[in-house]
Amino acid sequence: MDSKGIDQMLSVLRTSAAQAAGRPAEAQEAAAGGVDFAQVLQNSIAQVSQAQQKADGMSASFAAGDGEANLHEVMIALQKASVSFQEMVQVRNKLVTAYHDVMNMQV
Repeated sequence: MDSKGIDQMLSVLRTSAAQAAGRPAEAQEAAAGGVDFAQVLQNSIAQVSQAQQKADGMSASFAAGDGEANLHEVMIALQKASVSFQEMVQVRNKLVTAYHDVMNMQV
């Protein structure tokens, strides 16, 4: 189990709770443990983009007949890029669902 991911999600929830309670920004950052959800999301998107760019570069060099390009490595890189993109889409779907659930809550 990935405890880092759970800790990050808990810190995001604590930050949201602090904002809802109207606590000052210093208390929010202390409660969040210094983890910025937007930064975590940006880093994840950058990693997916980097995997896709690497796979595209490898497939282009293989198609150009580069002697160092190995078909197995190209296929693995393409599959990793595809899986990471699918994972990102599923995370986005979960975030959108959570947003809609929060917006539909009655106060």
